[in-house]
Amino acid sequence: MNAHTKYKQPALHNAMWPGVVGKGAGAESPIDLDTMLKLTADADFDGVKFDGVDLFLTSPHTDIDATDEDLKKLADKVASLGLVIGSLVAPVWGPTGGGSAMGDDQERKRFLTQVRKACRIGRRLRDFGIRRYGIIRVDSATGTAEWSKDPDRNTKRIADTFRQACDIADEYGERLAAEGEICWGGLHSWKRTVQLLEMVDRPRTLGFQADMAHTLLFTLGYNASEDRLLPEPFSWSQRDQLERSLQSLTAALRPWTIDLHIAQNDATVKGSGTHDKTGRHCLPHDPNGKLNIVRDSGFWMRDERGERTRALRHICWDGCMFSNCVMMDPKTWRDILATMISVREAHGWD
Repeated sequence: MNAHTKYKQPALHNAMWPGVVGKGAGAESPIDLDTMLKLTADADFDGVKFDGVDLFLTSPHTDIDATDEDLKKLADKVASLGLVIGSLVAPVWGPTGGGSAMGDDQERKRFLTQVRKACRIGRRLRDFGIRRYGIIRVDSATGTAEWSKDPDRNTKRIADTFRQACDIADEYGERLAAEGEICWGGLHSWKRTVQLLEMVDRPRTLGFQADMAHTLLFTLGYNASEDRLLPEPFSWSQRDQLERSLQSLTAALRPWTIDLHIAQNDATVKGSGTHDKTGRHCLPHDPNGKLNIVRDSGFWMRDERGERTRALRHICWDGCMFSNCVMMDPKTWRDILATMISVREAHGWD
């Protein structure tokens, strides 16, 4: 057996949305889905390949209003490349047809409509046999500045919208995962995220999507200085303090985590295109990266006793806002795949 195939679980996925997020609107042009799929399918490290992809349900990738015929063609295309489909991102934001989860009745209705359409697509892809696991990803679709005008009222309003979204997901046999990220009001800190999830109180349907790049910024208290875990000032040479903060962070969020993005971050806040002011993803071997990806993924994939949780059917690499020339380089995906394999070898199972 190849040294890099010791474990088969969790499955290794690549995100398709880096071809779209941060692109357009004066930034670089989007990279089409067919190209992203081919780059993923062609990646190979010592005979090991990606198992699947996670999709963004918006044009120019996958139209949220795709017909059954469109979805069957997509399923056949992905299958022909030896891949499966896992988690799906619901386009709940205003520019993609949704609306704020704490907005007025019309905005919330648009938010829930997008959740329903995403759940329908998720079920149809399961019917076609190309999707056997994965969640529907959502967030609050609102910024922190607007949320902070009335935190208590706005959090309650988001929670009510999320409960309605859970009702929809239950109809389709889907689970939702809310992504914690410093740019989403009510999900912009680890403590506020836990508060919101507990307020919704639908753990069988709504969980947490952890992205290692974004949750690193939780430890620094971006947009929520009161929830900062690392001391200030902090030197990145103090690895022991970083690990203690990650232990505290994951102890709170891991019980809710049903979807995990493996990622690197240089602890800066940077965006591009329509996706601005958020954590900056880095290549796995970026010299400015602050995470030890393989070791730090264990805080999410192992419990407080260090035992493998086996809670995740797949893990996904997220590399939003890489330049097009970086993403078009096959070496990028080989290096990323090698990192994902190392994560599975350290924390995976048969």
